[in-house]
Amino acid sequence: MCKKVFTSKGYLKVHSRLHTGEKPFACAFCKKTFPAKSKLEVHLRRHRGEKPFACVVCNKAFTIKADVATHLRTHTKEKPFSCDVCSKEFSHRSGLKKHSRIHTKQKPFECHVCKKGFSTKGNLKVHLRLHTGEKPYSCHVCKKGFSTKGNLKVHLRLHTGEKPFSCNMCSKAYTQKMQLEAHLSLHAKEKSLAFNISNKAFSSKSSYKTLKGGKQFSCLICKKAFSVKAKLKTHLRRHAGEKPFACVICNKAFTLKTYVKTHLRTHTREKPFSCDLCNKVFSYKSSLNTHVRVHTR
Repeated sequence: MCKKVFTSKGYLKVHSRLHTGEKPFACAFCKKTFPAKSKLEVHLRRHRGEKPFACVVCNKAFTIKADVATHLRTHTKEKPFSCDVCSKEFSHRSGLKKHSRIHTKQKPFECHVCKKGFSTKGNLKVHLRLHTGEKPYSCHVCKKGFSTKGNLKVHLRLHTGEKPFSCNMCSKAYTQKMQLEAHLSLHAKEKSLAFNISNKAFSSKSSYKTLKGGKQFSCLICKKAFSVKAKLKTHLRRHAGEKPFACVICNKAFTLKTYVKTHLRTHTREKPFSCDLCNKVFSYKSSLNTHVRVHTR
């Protein structure tokens, strides 16, 4: 079939099963089948928990000898596999294979629910949890569940108080890198604005007002634009996770002072918005607007 040559008839017989698809050796535990008895034996070690091959550096044990050789690269820092496009190096062939898909834009793993494509099987597995609602990683403190190990790791910092991402300009620290990036954009915007004004970037007051009248203050994270710097600053709090205004009753924090005022009505039961048609009262203007539609139908 493929003209490959073997030293024994037995090896040829096993190899020919790759072409025929024959897998006569079945696992008694999970019914998985294999083309060779030796492959079944290796597989059975996983069920029995056997790990006969150990790393000489850290004593970590493995089921397969080849896995020890691969693992050793974590100690030697050897990266024998390099990308032909960007020369990035990898310890494992599988790492290079996954990376190559960035250049080829190849996404061979497709979600059977929404048909979205992914470059790795692992990314597809994580994505599928959005459809199944599966959250296999749970917090040992509050029992909250998460779909990825990374999200659990970030969440745990709320309990430990760990803030590994700190600003080198003002020493403010954050639990997430994304929050630090949002915070740093505040410094960048302030620096940029100060530079423009101090260097008389505008030829006249009118041109400054015209520019200011547009939406010249844009968010470096999501590109949303604002006409007033203060609004950009408030918006950036959402990305940075900053909530400087707290409720005096329950300590719930908010990004805007007005949100605290609105929230307080849940405690005071104040309902300042009333319907002109039936005098029904509401805590929020949005609730009144929804209610008014009942009369206009």
